[in-house]
Amino acid sequence: MFYGIQKFWRFILRKNLPPASLCQVDYAVLGLGDSSYPKFNFIAKKLHKRLFQLGGSPILSVALADDQHELGSDAISDPWLKDLWSKILLLYPLTPGLDIISDDVLLPPKFTLHFLGDDMHGKTKTKEVQSLSPQATPSEQQPFFAPMLSNERVTARSHFQDVRLIEFDITNSGMKYSAGDVVMVQPRNSPEDVQQFCQLLQLDPNKRFTLVLNDPSTSLPAHLPQPCSVQYLVEHYLDISCVPRCSFFHLLSHLSSDELEREKLQEFSSAQGQEELYNYCTRPHRTTLEVLFEFPNTSSCIPPEYLFELIPRIRPRSFSIASSLLAHPNRIQILLAVVQYKTRLSMPRRGLCSSWLASLHPEDGDILVPLWVKKGGLMFPSDLETPIIMVGPGTGVAPFRAAIQERVAQKKKDNCLFFGCRKRLQDYYCESEWAELVRRRFLTLFTAFSRDQEDKYTFNIGLLRMGILYGI
Repeated sequence: MFYGIQKFWRFILRKNLPPASLCQVDYAVLGLGDSSYPKFNFIAKKLHKRLFQLGGSPILSVALADDQHELGSDAISDPWLKDLWSKILLLYPLTPGLDIISDDVLLPPKFTLHFLGDDMHGKTKTKEVQSLSPQATPSEQQPFFAPMLSNERVTARSHFQDVRLIEFDITNSGMKYSAGDVVMVQPRNSPEDVQQFCQLLQLDPNKRFTLVLNDPSTSLPAHLPQPCSVQYLVEHYLDISCVPRCSFFHLLSHLSSDELEREKLQEFSSAQGQEELYNYCTRPHRTTLEVLFEFPNTSSCIPPEYLFELIPRIRPRSFSIASSLLAHPNRIQILLAVVQYKTRLSMPRRGLCSSWLASLHPEDGDILVPLWVKKGGLMFPSDLETPIIMVGPGTGVAPFRAAIQERVAQKKKDNCLFFGCRKRLQDYYCESEWAELVRRRFLTLFTAFSRDQEDKYTFNIGLLRMGILYGI
C-alpha cells in the first residue's frame, strides 16, 4: 500500500503533465490533521492544490479536520461527509432499485473471531512469541524489543512532577540515530485495566482466536499475531484508555439491548447532543473503559467482533532521544515526564505510555519494551565548527542533551545552553552533568529557577528562541 501511495505522488507531481490532465475528474479532499504540528494538514492542502492545477473539479472545498478541536476531527469530518454524499448523489444518481443504507442499520463487522479449543493453548502461545521477534530494521510493524536497563527518577520525591531518565539497550538492533531524532514506543494497557475490561465485557482473557475477514476490501491488523489471545488483544491492541469519539457512542447504541442506556447513547451520538457529549466525555477526559462501566448492560452484551469497530488500536508515542550514540554506544535514553492531572472526575487522569514506562522496574527482572527510531524535525548544523545556542526548559532539554553529548564526544566546544525549571533542588535535570561540562569548558550554561525566590524569574523565551541554532 505504501509503495502505491509513493507511486501515485510521483505521478501527479510530474512536471510534464498537461494542465488539463484531470479536466473530466471530480474530486474532494478531506484532511485528518493536528493543528499542534507546524505542517497542519500539509498533505491534504498539497493534494488539493495539485489536483486543481491539473484541471480537476472540486465537489466541495477542502476540509481540514483538526484533532485539537474540542469535539475532535469529527467536528469537521461529519458534516463534510454528509455534504459530500449529497453532492455525489446529485452528480451520480443511484441505479433505480438501490437505496442509501440508513444510519439506523447496523453494518456487519469487518472480522469474525474464530475461537480455538483449549488444546491449542500451548501452540498459539509459542506462535505469538515468535511473531514478535526483533528484526534487523525495526519499524512500527516489527519493533525491536529493547531491554530496559535503568529507570531513574530525576526529580525530588517531594516534587509534584515525576520525571524519569530511562535507558534502553539497543545492541544488535541495527538502529542508528543522531541528535534531534525521536524514539517511538509502543505502550500497553495496565494489567488492572485489562482485567476490569474483560470482566465488564464477560471475556475470558485466556481464550484464543483467529481473525477471519468478512470484508475483502480490508486486511487483517498487522500488529496482531495469528492466533491471538483475548488478553493480548486487550493489553497490546485496544486503546481502552483513550477518550471515545461520537462514532463510538453511535455504534454502541446499535449494540445496546437496554432501552434507557440506548436512549442516552443515541442522544450522545446525535447532532443536538454534541455539547452534552463534550461536557460528559471530552472535557473531563473520560476514558473508553470508564464509559463502558457507566453503561454496564450494554457493555456486557457487546459481540467481540465489534471491538475492532468500537475501539481504535493503541498508537505509538514519540519521545525526543536524550543521548548520543557517540557517548553511549548501543544505548537510547529518554527524559520522560509522567503525565498525571486532575479533572472533575474522582480518579486522576494518567498518560498511558508514561505511566506504563514509569511502572517498569528493570531491577526486578528482564523488561522488554517495543521501540524503533524515526528521524526528528529538529536539525542541528552540519558544520561542527558552528557554535550553537540551545534553549531547553524542563524536559524540552532532551534533544539538546543529545546534541551536547554528540559535540563533546567530537571535542567541539562553543555550546551554549539556557535551561529553566521551577526549583534548583526539585527539578534541575542533569545538574552534575552540566556542571562537569562547564568545568571542562565544553558548555556555557545559563539557568533560571522560577520559584526559588519571591518574584517569579524566567527567561524571555521568545527572544531566546530567535537565537536557537544560530551563531553566538
